[in-house]
Amino acid sequence: MPRIVCSGLLIDMDGVLVDSTAAIARVWARWAARHNIDGVAVTALAHGRTSLTSIKDFLPHETPEVHLEEDRWMLQAELEDVADVVALPGARELLAAVPADRRAVVTSAARNLAEVRLRAAGVWDLVHHLVTSSDIQHGKPHPEPYLKGAAALRLPPADCVVVEDAASGTRAGKSAGARVLAIRTTSTDEELLTAGADWIANDCASLRCTVAPTGNQLTIEFPADEIPRLPKMR
Repeated sequence: MPRIVCSGLLIDMDGVLVDSTAAIARVWARWAARHNIDGVAVTALAHGRTSLTSIKDFLPHETPEVHLEEDRWMLQAELEDVADVVALPGARELLAAVPADRRAVVTSAARNLAEVRLRAAGVWDLVHHLVTSSDIQHGKPHPEPYLKGAAALRLPPADCVVVEDAASGTRAGKSAGARVLAIRTTSTDEELLTAGADWIANDCASLRCTVAPTGNQLTIEFPADEIPRLPKMR
């Protein structure tokens, strides 16, 4: 089994800990219909990024005021649509295996939305450090979210491993100076490797995390047969 040794984990939320795929797709489809835009294309671009960033990309000629108004519409719609949001396999076990001061959740969602989804998924009680779009100026793929996540743990980014499912988040983690363990819940192996992923595993349930007796070192292992056979691209 591959062994990854680090001091802290920086864990994405949607697609890693929380299965909100259906809810996200529904809300973005509604938003796209309001603007006569292809809903499939919108949803594909939006994953792993802040909603405001995606709104600006799809409505480039609108004013900042309109962008903010659309972002407020999106947030309210997402807050109201959590009926089928659940924890992904292995999410709770991974969080429980890591000491609270050695893990942070780093998400592109706003803080109130992150809390609603984490509660719906039944893992909110295990979240002690949380970095959201409400805490940053630049969203993924900018490194700021993961730099703030490492700072919350008082660790250098190089001592942390990012757990991500999206190419944008993978780029953010690598740009921050961390190593990235990507999982196959959303993006293809090629997309993740192209973004710079150091390893790829199936999901959180594949990961076995142990803590050194001192409590300051984590070891993560996963089945060797999950390593992609694609050539690594940089």
